[in-house]
Amino acid sequence: MALFGGLFSSDMAIDLGTANTLVYVKGKGIILNEPSVVAYHVKDGRRQVLAVGEDAKLMLGRTPGSIEAIRPMREGVIADFDTAEEMIKHFIRKVHKRTTFTKPKIIVCVPYGATPVEKRAIRQSVLSAGARRAGLIAEPIAAAIGAGMPITDPTGNMVVDIGGGTTEVAVLSLGDISYARSVRVGGDRMDEAIISYLRRQQNILIGESTAERIKTSIGTARMPDDGRGSSMQIRGRDLLNGVPKETEITQAQVAEALAEPVLQITEAVMTALEQTPPDLAADIVDRGVMLTGGGALLGELDLALREQTGLAISVADESLNCVALGTGKALEYEKQLRHVIDYDS
Repeated sequence: MALFGGLFSSDMAIDLGTANTLVYVKGKGIILNEPSVVAYHVKDGRRQVLAVGEDAKLMLGRTPGSIEAIRPMREGVIADFDTAEEMIKHFIRKVHKRTTFTKPKIIVCVPYGATPVEKRAIRQSVLSAGARRAGLIAEPIAAAIGAGMPITDPTGNMVVDIGGGTTEVAVLSLGDISYARSVRVGGDRMDEAIISYLRRQQNILIGESTAERIKTSIGTARMPDDGRGSSMQIRGRDLLNGVPKETEITQAQVAEALAEPVLQITEAVMTALEQTPPDLAADIVDRGVMLTGGGALLGELDLALREQTGLAISVADESLNCVALGTGKALEYEKQLRHVIDYDS
């Protein structure tokens, strides 16, 4: 059996994100990247899965009463167990074209600040979705490995992973975390900030998908130099007379809306730097800080952080995939990285 096990090896690493779930298969790389959304058809109180991933995301905020679209992950951890399990099952099946004899071994990354209960929930969901063993790895470690940082060296590396639900700030040395903190602010919080800003300032109500589009197309962490920046047309519902309307939003307004979440991220980085042992802090001055995750793509975020900290700040090459790539590497080089994977809590 051991002989065939290697042949049909289908061990995988899963980055179970608030916004997107990525699946990395051993020896093949990332072969699935879809939104973490599940859509159900509800009939007589029974739920039937209608769509998962890409198709389900299109339904968010646009469903009739008989269909619900759910995001099972909130702030990096599972908020809705049954849905999360269905989603993991669906993704595993999608990756496994054929039914193999072996159940896969799966490594999943969890936010550094996840409680033991939350960790057990993630492990349980993965096991009941058909894994043979479920290992957990801390997200900042995975992000640093994926960004190609030399985390096994005796030098300090700082990684800031800004995901959909959480921002993880960690200082790593000798292959483990010497200081880390997880703040529950990320891409989702930015979308919410844009929605509430527009509601307050322009009396217009927009949906989550519109907010996300604003953030990705003209989102910026700093005030534009000309005090206005580029602009885009958005549509939503006018709160004064209740009819749909179109209006314009400028980069300056987006920067103002995002000031609060950006400040929280900056504060997390500053706190981490204050808590870092002096010798590791000296290494960070040398090497700078690495930004990973989807939030790292926010316009000029690296500049905003550089102004605050005075450190060199760089954005990882494939910042969206860093965590999945790192979790996958932990799977490939399991012997060397044994101490960061936790199989049995």
